[in-house]
Amino acid sequence: MARTRFPADAGLSTRMLATLFLLGLLYVVFVAVLIALRIPTILIVLIAGGFLLVQYFFSDRIALAAMRGREVTPQQAPQLHAIVDRLCALADMPKPRVAVAESDVPNAFATGRSPRRAVVCATTGILRRLDEPELEAVLAHELSHVAHRDVAVMTIASFLGILAGFVVRGSLYAGLGGGYRRRSDQDNTGQVVLLVVLASAVVYALSFLLTRALSRYRELAADRAGAVLTGRPSTLAAALVKVSGEMGRIPTRDLRAAEPLNAFFFAPALARGFSLSSLFSTHPDLQRRLDQLARIEAEMGRSA
Repeated sequence: MARTRFPADAGLSTRMLATLFLLGLLYVVFVAVLIALRIPTILIVLIAGGFLLVQYFFSDRIALAAMRGREVTPQQAPQLHAIVDRLCALADMPKPRVAVAESDVPNAFATGRSPRRAVVCATTGILRRLDEPELEAVLAHELSHVAHRDVAVMTIASFLGILAGFVVRGSLYAGLGGGYRRRSDQDNTGQVVLLVVLASAVVYALSFLLTRALSRYRELAADRAGAVLTGRPSTLAAALVKVSGEMGRIPTRDLRAAEPLNAFFFAPALARGFSLSSLFSTHPDLQRRLDQLARIEAEMGRSA
């Protein structure tokens, strides 16, 4: 983690290391299975690696483009810049670029592979709905993601799932595009494709669950770091309640459009009804976040 005044979180570091270790172990087993089945994986690995590099180096631009965000100067958004300036001075960290997204969905996010390459973005919806202390609490949460290099960690952690998905597609296309072969060759090809698809599906499912679990803990760690930095856990709790409540007033169409970026957001944009985002959430439930903030408030009261 970058050397800043955001409080260290031993739990975050432990869970990151444990998750990355398990993902690495899955990767080794997965590659061993592919080798044993004599599957040519070089091209698939290169394609998946290319996607990983694009996501790693251009995540800030991709996220801004998806949310129709634009960088703003201190003259264009003086209040937003003033809050970010104050928090960066308090945290002793480099100031990221500042952006605003034209969206009524009340949210904020930070992305970028390092503190010096980061961008923090607030939507027009959250700027209208939160007062300055609440907005400061939300941005402290987002800046803690930057300080912990969460985007880089999650990008690397997601690589195995991307690879497994490509192997599934590649194997299916190879099996379906085999043409006219002898019956025995077709039978062998079908068995190999089935084994690869099953192995890839299991690896993808496990890596998906591990990265989602890590994502939920990242959000709890960011809540804690942001609350401790500002010294006002109750303000962050108030912002959480307000933003979560306002989500219910946003048209379902807009929420569904924003759902793919939930991993970046301060609070998930969940449309009503069933969705994968609500089933495998990137964020802890609201009550768990509020309970943690209440405990931090009590700890601060006892130490005061």
